Amino acid sequence: MAQESFKVVEVCHIEPFHEPTKPSQSPTTLPLTFFDLLWLRFPPVERLFFYEFTNSTNIFYETFLPNLKHSLSLTLQHFLPFAGNIVWPIGSAKPIINYVSGDFVSLTVVESNSSFKDLSSNHCDASKRHHLIPLLNTSHEKAPLVSFQVTLFPNNGFCIGITAHHAGLDGKSSTNFMKSWSYITSSNSNLDSSFISLPENLTPFLDRSLIEDHYNGISEGYANTLMKHGGQSLKVWDSLGTSKSDAIKSLFELTPSNIQKLKEYARNEMKNMNVTNLSTFSITCAYVLSCLVKVEQPKEEKVIFIFSVDCRARLDPPISSMYIGNCVAGQIVELEPKKFIGQEGFLSALEGMNEGLNKVKNDGVLNDAENWLDNMFNGNKSNKIYAIAGSPRFEVYGIDFGFGKPKKVDVTSIDKTGAFSLSESKNNDGGVEIGLALNKQQMEEFAQLFVQGLESLE
Repeated sequence: MAQESFKVVEVCHIEPFHEPTKPSQSPTTLPLTFFDLLWLRFPPVERLFFYEFTNSTNIFYETFLPNLKHSLSLTLQHFLPFAGNIVWPIGSAKPIINYVSGDFVSLTVVESNSSFKDLSSNHCDASKRHHLIPLLNTSHEKAPLVSFQVTLFPNNGFCIGITAHHAGLDGKSSTNFMKSWSYITSSNSNLDSSFISLPENLTPFLDRSLIEDHYNGISEGYANTLMKHGGQSLKVWDSLGTSKSDAIKSLFELTPSNIQKLKEYARNEMKNMNVTNLSTFSITCAYVLSCLVKVEQPKEEKVIFIFSVDCRARLDPPISSMYIGNCVAGQIVELEPKKFIGQEGFLSALEGMNEGLNKVKNDGVLNDAENWLDNMFNGNKSNKIYAIAGSPRFEVYGIDFGFGKPKKVDVTSIDKTGAFSLSESKNNDGGVEIGLALNKQQMEEFAQLFVQGLESLE
């Protein structure tokens, strides 16, 4: 992207708003659980939220932006540790999240004359969006948890980008933070506000003692493994993903009608098999995976599909759905590439998804948890790995900062990881949006397979 097409207006350090007479109820230090430590050295998760904004530039800078900054400060009152940093104190067995007075989150304000219409469309060169992503400056000694960037496209719209350290927040946590920020922004017409309470469904649950107390020992084992693979460092492993310079970013959608027809097809074709999980999630993952494998034709021995399961309601005892941190377990589906030849690929992938979900039900989400990190390091390099990011349950299109729902939400970090992203349809009709980054030829082939497969069900 040409340098002259955007300019940095300011870089702000947003501290949690402190009201002297009302101490924060949020803790200042949090342990990293084994769920968190899994992701300590992994690249951060990046999301972009595009909003139409046709008001004048003056209104943006004089009214909306000051409100947005102050609301972020008010939001951090409820999420105090996330204004701090991940640190690994000398002599400590494992890292912690620590907030001290004066810590802040970075908010960069940028103005761009790039095409808002192009960047917020369903098909775009992936590299064109990369200047919208906020940086998260991690070092060996310290790692901030979140950073933000607001980019204005005068007379057209704005984009809010969030980069979140994966050891601090899983996808559910980062979107809940965004929901809280947007709620306070929409509620905060008075810039003199010193505190705005959150409704129960947005109030963060930050107590990690249940996970720490009930699963003691796993965290220490993970910390020891991390020490063997890089020492006492918080630096992200850059080798885990780099963006392809020729990648195209496209969004596809399965409508409720598409999903219903895929379910009916699966029931008819698999009626003699014990397939009990025909959820929208399973159907979507299996269909996308079947198209992807046909396009990429992997030469590896096996196709490995990794999907995440939210553990909050599945722990013993269960924890709050508003728990902020990582609380997901990866489930693995193994298939042979030849099973994706012809029209059987979708059914094979669906059968694998069914087995994976039954394993969660029968063995529990924490089965073999003490070995998860070792398995990451010792995984068979001869396998082709696919994964997903996001979830339709995050309801990202409900995040409204006062100017309507987003025109587009993009999980930009999949440009590096090769995963595909899932979210609910912006139409809020039960459909599912799928985000992909592939080269031009692969994207054209995927689009053709995606459409033809659905047309064959008509």
